[in-house]
Amino acid sequence: MRSLDEPLDLGGPISTETRINDRIRVPEVRLIGPGGEQVGIVRVEDALRVAQEADLDLVEVAPDARPPVCKIMDYGKFKYETAQKARESRKNQVQTVIKEQKLRPKIDDHDYETKKGHVLRFLQAGSKVKVTIMFRGREQSRPELGFRLLQRLASDVAEFGFVETSAKQDGRNMTMVLAPHKGAKTRVKAQNDASSTPQRSSAPAPAAADAPVAEAAAPAADPQQ
Repeated sequence: MRSLDEPLDLGGPISTETRINDRIRVPEVRLIGPGGEQVGIVRVEDALRVAQEADLDLVEVAPDARPPVCKIMDYGKFKYETAQKARESRKNQVQTVIKEQKLRPKIDDHDYETKKGHVLRFLQAGSKVKVTIMFRGREQSRPELGFRLLQRLASDVAEFGFVETSAKQDGRNMTMVLAPHKGAKTRVKAQNDASSTPQRSSAPAPAAADAPVAEAAAPAADPQQ
């Protein structure tokens, strides 16, 4: 007799692979026909026979149900369509890119403007930006310098991005994450398109010169008889 303290042998790792046909080893299943019709609870042998007669597969679609739900279908076609949908879903997902910009707490104005320009360009392109303030030596005792610098940067780029993750100390560094506003990339593109469109001249067209009016000839005098 097995002791209660003995680990239960489950016969190896549980498989997550979809079970089909003779791999479905239960006495009964709730069967769905190939057209989606509800057949009801039947013996697994009968379900397999119906699938074989239709030259299709018996596929377990809800293994946790009691009894498990199985559907008669073309399993090869089902796998192909499922893979296609997964690829389309991945293709349609927006890939969020995180850029990084590093600054020193005692940065001069020229370098700050350069770094700020990089951050603006990243946000306008639709990317998130992780801003890192790097402290060295005694600078580590002045975290307020980094905090004020991050606040200044967030304020300067507020038109194109917002603070997604507030400033926090990370070892010797202080970090903050900026994220672009929704539609920022589209708005910038529209502005660029508008600025590159040639403007039509608004000057009025010159008026056409009036045609000379012919003078009426004076009537000739009647000759005297």
